[in-house]
Amino acid sequence: MSRKPTKGYFVRGQFVALGSELDLELKRELKGSADMSKTDLKKYSDRLQQLGESLLTLRADLMKRLDLSEKLVDAVAEAKRITNFEGRRRQMQYIGKLMRGVDEDTLAAVEAALDEQNKGSAKGTLSLHQAEQWRDRLIADDDALTQWLQLDASADVQHLRALIRQARKDAQVTEPQERPGEAVRHGKAYREIFQIVKATLNQGDPDDGLPADEEQP
Repeated sequence: MSRKPTKGYFVRGQFVALGSELDLELKRELKGSADMSKTDLKKYSDRLQQLGESLLTLRADLMKRLDLSEKLVDAVAEAKRITNFEGRRRQMQYIGKLMRGVDEDTLAAVEAALDEQNKGSAKGTLSLHQAEQWRDRLIADDDALTQWLQLDASADVQHLRALIRQARKDAQVTEPQERPGEAVRHGKAYREIFQIVKATLNQGDPDDGLPADEEQP
């Protein structure tokens, strides 16, 4: 006579039998109640696992703000060092288990920190595009410099003019050497104009989303 299949559910690849000690433990830890449905339990467990994985991508300054246990912080740091697939998978499961001990206020703080980081990345990307557009306008159009000086009255006009002239000369030399499919190579003046523009646009913003020494193509 065949055995009746055990009823249960999977949480991140692990089978949990209904009514088992693990099932009851998960319900108590996650909601403080044994009346939670398996669907709700799985959703909540997945949320914790995803938040735990997201901690690996969180900036250090945002991570320090969170009231996380030393054990969880160490587990996240260890996961970043593991390169073996299976070892990393087990470590992430461990992090997910530790996340079940984090209170709701701290979980909300984690989500807020991730949201802040994502908004900062979007802002940095927009700032980058604006700086690229101004750089290209300054090199292509003489009138653009007059418009730029309205934004940056303290600009070193002579230095900026010299950089623009040099960038134009470099472009005339580089253009005949270009080949289909090859990335265009720009000179130092082209990159320096970008840095000047970016620094001006990001004045007063400590997180501009791009390292100061980043070179644009």
